[in-house]
Amino acid sequence: MDNTKEQIREEVRNILDDYLTAHKYRKTTERYAILDLIYSESSHFNIDTLHEKLTQRNFRISRATLYHTMQLLLECNLVLKHQFGKNLSFYERAYNNDFHFHSICTICNKVSEHTNSKLKAQIQNTQIKQFVPSNYNLYIFGVCNICARNLKKQQKLAKLKLKQSS
Repeated sequence: MDNTKEQIREEVRNILDDYLTAHKYRKTTERYAILDLIYSESSHFNIDTLHEKLTQRNFRISRATLYHTMQLLLECNLVLKHQFGKNLSFYERAYNNDFHFHSICTICNKVSEHTNSKLKAQIQNTQIKQFVPSNYNLYIFGVCNICARNLKKQQKLAKLKLKQSS
């Protein structure tokens, strides 16, 4: 495993340790297993995929424990929660995660990440009167190329059928 990844995992474990100690929560193996899994991957996930991956690793954990642990990880800023549409919550690691924004296809729900240094600088330099931002997310909703092509094909077919029926 990459030294940097291992260092980050150690740092997030320490953050969780401090949070659990400060709030007098138990330090359970389940909580650390969830945290380790989240920080071993870089993709977005939901509770179902997280549960499935833990089960594949022979780690039995209840959904209630998963939801409760995710709430703890949100509170100590180790995880970000996203609503990409369709009332589904997705999460991603927050610590040491570079700025990126998300494009979400409103047809197939595909989520893509993008980086843009000019946009990052613009957001960081934006001052909001009587407000100090701590973090931010940017979502751009639209139609991906694949769905746009499929829509075009469907429109052409519909026009063709309309002409044939006239």
